[in-house]
Amino acid sequence: MFKEIRNDFPASIIVFFVALPLCLGIALASGAPLFSGIIAGIIGGIIVGTASDSPLGVSGPAAGLAVIVLTSIASLGSWEMFLMAVVLSGVIQVILGYAKAGFIAYFFPTSVIKGMLTGIGLLIILKQIPHALGWDNEGMGSDSFIQADGQNTVSEIFQALNFITPGAVLIGAISLGILILWDKVLMKKHKVFQILQGPIVVVALGILMNYLFQNGILNFTLTDKQVVSLPVPESFSGFLNQFTFPDLSALTNIEVYKIAFVIAIVGSLETLLCVEATDKLDPERRITPTNRELKAQGLGNIVSGLVGGLPITQVIVRSSANINFGGKTKMSAIFHGFFLLISAITIASLMNMIPLASLAAILLMVGYKLAKPALFKEMYKLGWEQFIPFTMTVVGILATDLLKGITLGILFGIFYTLRHSYRNSHHLMDIVKNENGNEVHHIVLAQEVSFFNKASIIDTLDLIPENSKVIIDFSKSKSIAYDVLEIIKDFEINAKTKNIDVEKIKFIEAA
Repeated sequence: MFKEIRNDFPASIIVFFVALPLCLGIALASGAPLFSGIIAGIIGGIIVGTASDSPLGVSGPAAGLAVIVLTSIASLGSWEMFLMAVVLSGVIQVILGYAKAGFIAYFFPTSVIKGMLTGIGLLIILKQIPHALGWDNEGMGSDSFIQADGQNTVSEIFQALNFITPGAVLIGAISLGILILWDKVLMKKHKVFQILQGPIVVVALGILMNYLFQNGILNFTLTDKQVVSLPVPESFSGFLNQFTFPDLSALTNIEVYKIAFVIAIVGSLETLLCVEATDKLDPERRITPTNRELKAQGLGNIVSGLVGGLPITQVIVRSSANINFGGKTKMSAIFHGFFLLISAITIASLMNMIPLASLAAILLMVGYKLAKPALFKEMYKLGWEQFIPFTMTVVGILATDLLKGITLGILFGIFYTLRHSYRNSHHLMDIVKNENGNEVHHIVLAQEVSFFNKASIIDTLDLIPENSKVIIDFSKSKSIAYDVLEIIKDFEINAKTKNIDVEKIKFIEAA
């Protein structure tokens, strides 16, 4: 379990630094207590990380559920009642795991998964630019084009240009420079730079520079909104008082069950998409058991709901950071959960010294590694059938949010699948002349012929001229839809009026 500790431990520290502001930002966007995001991050790391068999996936609160959480709390009128819905959603996910519903993950096209990774990479870059400039009006963790502050992803950048904070820009620029130097030069020079990761140095430097700002040693300042804002307990009992328990009376409220079902379905889809994406990023190409992952997420949501946490899914930003910075096993996810727990109890004040500009620089590097320009060229070379669903997934994610963007990509993927099926329902052999001088048309049907192929087969049969012969060959077919068989039978009847001779090969066996 600890054989990759030298890789997992430093990676877990970086995942912790990435996860901390995201947990807080998602809680803020969800209209939930800030500490509920930290609880979800702790449980996502320790509980889900232990129960899951995903080697590199990291779980925690998900931005994709923020709107659902916000509207659900409002409709139920109570945070405690909502927590009961989170518990029930976990129960539903465990049931889905035992029902082996994880197979759904294998129906997502590769082009869409790659588009998802690229779209998220570009989204991270666009969302972090304002934070790097010192404009922190929107909390970290948002994945929607339209933001809670009334701006959108693009207008927020222009808005940030009007509120540039020199101190934040200085920290962000130095941090980004260190990360690039570390990645391109230092890691190749000596092994010590592979163990001591660049983001750890960046965070430490950010804390130091913020301290110098506060004490007037450097003539810059950062506001409270430009640093991490982890709740600071006055004592251990104060820390424990931040946990909240669900309202058991909510079990009689039908609305709670409806919300639980929505959270379970949306959360499960986000998890399965992330599992597929994370497995594709894994250098060792390991495959995560999806049914076990659903059970692990369900367990996590049950525990999270019981102690006052947000809903949990596996999340690609933390998972990709884990992979990019050297994580090898699930111990990195578990360690990051313990770091969240320890920091919340003991060093919350120190964590609140971390500038968001430092974390923005780290996320900018994560975003770039997900959305390298070479990937667009690679997908284009694969042809339109791969490139269009890939591109539309990227555009959809940037213009709407994660799930809508993926849905758009899948719709285009389905279109090309149907188009491919339409074009390949049958093969028309060369037209020859028989002994009477009439044309002979030989149509060989495909192995699988569904009702989607009706139109192409009707078009082909309509082109058969009068006074000719047509051979309809079923010998290669294993499955033919009733709709298609009916079309062929109707054609055979109508062919007599056109003096068309119809011969069928293995028609009875195929039918």
